[in-house]
Amino acid sequence: MAIDSGLASFSETLWTAATGTYLLAVVGYTGEYAFGKTGRIADTSPAVVREPAMAGVSSGGSVAGHGSTGYGSTSTGSPYGAGRVQRGSDASRRWGVAAVAFTILGALFHLASVAIRGIAVDRVPWGNMYEFTLVVALVATLAWLGTLVKMPQLRYLGLFVMMPVLLLMFLAGTFYTKASKLVPALQSYWLAIHVSSIATAEGILLTSAAITAMYLVRSRFERRSAAGITTGRFAGVGSRLPASASLDKAAYRTVAFAFPIYTAGVIFGAIWAEAAWGRYWGWDPKETWAFVAWVVYAMYLHARATAGWKGNRAAFINLFGFAAMTFNFFVVNIVISGLHSYAGLN
Repeated sequence: MAIDSGLASFSETLWTAATGTYLLAVVGYTGEYAFGKTGRIADTSPAVVREPAMAGVSSGGSVAGHGSTGYGSTSTGSPYGAGRVQRGSDASRRWGVAAVAFTILGALFHLASVAIRGIAVDRVPWGNMYEFTLVVALVATLAWLGTLVKMPQLRYLGLFVMMPVLLLMFLAGTFYTKASKLVPALQSYWLAIHVSSIATAEGILLTSAAITAMYLVRSRFERRSAAGITTGRFAGVGSRLPASASLDKAAYRTVAFAFPIYTAGVIFGAIWAEAAWGRYWGWDPKETWAFVAWVVYAMYLHARATAGWKGNRAAFINLFGFAAMTFNFFVVNIVISGLHSYAGLN
């Protein structure tokens, strides 16, 4: 079947529409984050940091233990905002609702773009870097929307998730590849199975990395607040994030969900390699870095499950795994030549 250039062009138009709509969503999330009350934290965290008091008097002016600002406090006098329970303003909620609406609309444009690209080329739409990047960004967006269904109170954190998605959409434009048939080496049903598993896992792990970055900011804020330090880099951001324990748990659960999918993708790739090249594993650069990322994420889950590692040590392992996966995604595909050099950029 010949390439349908008309449908391919329409898919690219939908990509442009999705990118623009995601940009509007980011503006909406920024508006809710900027204009909303920090008291939203009390709704998204099981516990809040005890706010430092001077001479036994709370920041609201009452004596500690008698209406003072502490765990679960409803005082609004703290300069830190970690324990406030004020609701966001109507304006901030409107920003948030608009952001979610734009995210959903953008996801629909995005999904249509990927699906129509597949119809135009008469194959699965992830045969080169342009298409694969679009799929990863789509999975990350759907993962975020799925999170909102379960935990709508986290809506104001959309800025930190959708910004990486928007970056991926712009990068997809730099990776643009004209609609074409697959090279012979990729003409296998394993392309649908192997690459879809990897793309799904990487999209979900992108969400985990964003949550982990937020955890590190919040954790630093909590430590400095406990020491009575209220200023510093990211202090304003840290005061508005959920409790570090909640973010740590969310990052762990996200990796725990994505890791089996990523493992399956690596196994499927090995099976495909045996069918295509007569060996399951050959330490090709792509295979090697996929294995490095897998080992790091396995170390992260093992440390959490057996050694009880939490906090910054676990967070840095998580981010290192994402860095290895990102290196494999960009540098290996673009710079390093190997048996998996099918980025379609040349």
